[in-house]
Amino acid sequence: MDSSSSVTSRSSTVPELPGFYYDPEKNRYFRLLPGNNNCNPLTKESIRQREMESKRLRLLEEDRQRKKAIRTGLNSLFLHQKRQLGLLSSTSYCRRVHELKVNCMQRQKVEIRSPPDFFDSTSANPFQLLLADTACETVFTVNAADRGQCKYGIIKLDSLWNDHLQVDMCDNFNFTNHKINAACWVSVTHPDSHLLLCLMGIANTPGSSGLLPVSQFSNFSEDVLVYLFLSLAVQSRMLCSVKIPMAWSCAWGLNPQVGSCFSTGSTRRVYVTNIVTGLTQTFSTESDVLAQQFATRTPVLYNGCRSGEIFSIDIRQHAKKRCRRKRVCFFHNSAVTSLKILQDENYVMAADMAGKIKLWDLRTRKCVKQYEGHNNQYAHLPLHVNEEAGLLLAVGQDCYTRIWSLQDSQLLRTIPSPYPASKDSIPNVAFSSHLGGRRGVPGLLMAVKQDLFYFSYNTDTWCEH
Repeated sequence: MDSSSSVTSRSSTVPELPGFYYDPEKNRYFRLLPGNNNCNPLTKESIRQREMESKRLRLLEEDRQRKKAIRTGLNSLFLHQKRQLGLLSSTSYCRRVHELKVNCMQRQKVEIRSPPDFFDSTSANPFQLLLADTACETVFTVNAADRGQCKYGIIKLDSLWNDHLQVDMCDNFNFTNHKINAACWVSVTHPDSHLLLCLMGIANTPGSSGLLPVSQFSNFSEDVLVYLFLSLAVQSRMLCSVKIPMAWSCAWGLNPQVGSCFSTGSTRRVYVTNIVTGLTQTFSTESDVLAQQFATRTPVLYNGCRSGEIFSIDIRQHAKKRCRRKRVCFFHNSAVTSLKILQDENYVMAADMAGKIKLWDLRTRKCVKQYEGHNNQYAHLPLHVNEEAGLLLAVGQDCYTRIWSLQDSQLLRTIPSPYPASKDSIPNVAFSSHLGGRRGVPGLLMAVKQDLFYFSYNTDTWCEH
C-alpha cells in the first residue's frame, strides 16, 4: 500500500469533530477559522483546494508513466488473435484499438505561430472556446482579450502531424465586445463555409445570432486602417443576423427540408430562421434553451432546457400550433447543457448540470445507459461523441477530461489538467480519428489558458496489461 492510500485510510477512520479539521500527516486536529481577516486561514475551501491540487499532481505523474490499459486482459496480441479467428468484426476491432491507444496518449505542447498583432500577443490570450470543423483540418477559437473583448479566429491543423508540433493562426483574426455564447460550423456554399455565432447582449445592445463567412479569415495583407475598420463590429458582418435578447445555443439544419435554416435557443424561446427568405419563426418554451441539435433524416430540432426538459420540434409545422409542437419530451433532473444525436438517430446523448450523462432511447423515452464520473455543478459544458472510434469525451468543472467507451459506458481514462483547477482554466478539447485532415492521425487537442496541447496516439508501442 502506498503512502497516499494509507493516509486516506487513516483519515477515514478518524471521527469528525464540528469546527475542527483532522490533518492525517500531522496526526492531530486543527480549528477551522472563518477566513475573514486571516493571512493564512485554515478553511474548508482551502483544505479542499489543497487536496485537489495534491491529487492533480499525483495523476500528472501517473500520466507521464502511463503504459497500461484499463481493461484487464485487453492487449494488442489478444485483439489480433480474435480478429484472425473471426471473433471480432472490423468495427469492434477498430473500437478496441482506440480504447488501447487513448490510454497511452502522451501530452505534448503545441507552438502557435501567429501573425504580427497590432493589439496584443496571441499567446497571452486564454482560450475560451475550441471548435473543430467536420474534417478536423481547422479549429475556430475564441480567446479572452483586454478590456472585456473577445478575440476570435481560425487555426490550421495541417502541420500538426509533422515532427515539430506547430499550428498556424490565420492573419485576419477579429475582436468583439460581445461574449460568444455558442458556435457551430455551417455548410452553405460548400462544407464548413460559414460559422454560426451566438452573441450575448451588452448594455443597451441586444444579443444576436447569424452566419459569418469563413473566407474572411483567409490569409491576406491589408492596410492597417482597413483592418481596424473590419474589426470594429462583428454583428455588422453577419449574414442573416437575428437580434434576440439572449442567445444560449445554436444549431444548423442538416435535413434537406430545413437545409437553409438555423435555430437559436434563447430565454423561453426558440428562433428558427430561413437564410433564403429571411423569415424567422418563434416557438415559445417553458424554460431557457441551453442546447440544440437538428436531426439529419427528419426535419426535427431537439432542444435541452434549463428546467431539465428535452423536447423536439417539427420545423414543418407552424409555430402557432402549440398543441402539436412537442413530438418527444422527457426530463433530466437538472439543466441540460449539451445534446448529441447519434448516427442511428434513435438515440440522443445528454449532459446536465448535475454531472449526469445519459443515453436516451427516443422510441421508448427511457435512459438506456449512464456514463459515470462527469463533474458539473453549474457550467455550460459540451459533450464530444466520436462514433467511429466508439468514444465519448467530456471536460468536467473540476478541469479533468474524461473518456468513456461509447458502447458499454466504461470510464477509460481521466486526464488531469496541466494547470491547477479554477473557473478560468477549464480545458476545451477536440478529438478526431483524423486530427489535421486526411493525413492526420487520431489524437486529442486540448486548449488550457493560453496554451495548446496535443495528445497523440503512441505509435511506437502498444499498451499491454
